[in-house]
Amino acid sequence: MAGTAPDYDGGHRIGIDLGGTKTEGILLDHQGRQVARHRVPTPRGDYDGTIATIRALVDRLEGEAGGPRATVGLGIPGAISPATGLVKNANSTWLIGRDFRGDLAAALGRPVRIENDANCLAVSEATDGAGAGCGVVFAAILGTGCGAGIVAHGRVLGGRNAIAGEWGHNPLPWPTDAERPGPACYCGKNGCLETYVSGPAVAADHAAVTGERLDAAAILKRAASGGDPACAATAGRLVDRLGRGLAAVANLLDPDVIVLGGGLSNAELLYARLPDAMARWAFTDRLDTPVRRARHGDSSGVRGAAWLWRPGEAPAAS
Repeated sequence: MAGTAPDYDGGHRIGIDLGGTKTEGILLDHQGRQVARHRVPTPRGDYDGTIATIRALVDRLEGEAGGPRATVGLGIPGAISPATGLVKNANSTWLIGRDFRGDLAAALGRPVRIENDANCLAVSEATDGAGAGCGVVFAAILGTGCGAGIVAHGRVLGGRNAIAGEWGHNPLPWPTDAERPGPACYCGKNGCLETYVSGPAVAADHAAVTGERLDAAAILKRAASGGDPACAATAGRLVDRLGRGLAAVANLLDPDVIVLGGGLSNAELLYARLPDAMARWAFTDRLDTPVRRARHGDSSGVRGAAWLWRPGEAPAAS
């Protein structure tokens, strides 16, 4: 394969975060410092276009660095099946069933490491972010989809079937009669947590109740301003549902910290209100689990993707 060990200096690492609406790339030097970073729209529904977009990002990042070939790590909203080597469980449904790792490696001329995007977020935040120094970190992405990653004592928990942390595809806990059976999910089931607390889900909930079409960021901004009762009510439903979902995590995993990433994580009202919303449902006399915004913002996942290759590590020669 092109790009074997002699082509690398063992220092430069590229991370790519393939999101539902944007694809971001970052290049880090051997000390983990950012050398270059770019964000472009994701070509939704276009598999070949997705590969071309990532290749163009890699070429651009390496060109700006002006140095030797870099390792490439990629975070995706899904997982590589241990059974088939193909993509499964991807919110970016055009990737499902494809040999994305193999096709991308061929396009880039080098091996590629791929991990769930929420796991990349968890690695980044557990290393030097909002979860630094914590034993067990639960990091949730609240964006186009809803997923989570778990880092326990410095190690990502991927799981036997590569589904550890797939929190968004459990049912909404303690649903009311009005919440049953719940919205249809792309996974084929109804009432998944993702259909209640992702960005598109918040927008759909608001539209269903009010008839007003706003994106989630606008809804939460209006809710925070205190001048829009309808948006405040939508935000209240989000906090309640998110509180139930995170209480279930506390009951099962009892993490040392919960870190939120993705577009919705920018809403300050979540951090003020979620602890009480969780405590109402947690199976304990007192819940003191902190909920923190990702220190590295919505670029935390792309940093974690770069770290899928350790400093100084390079693909073996072939």
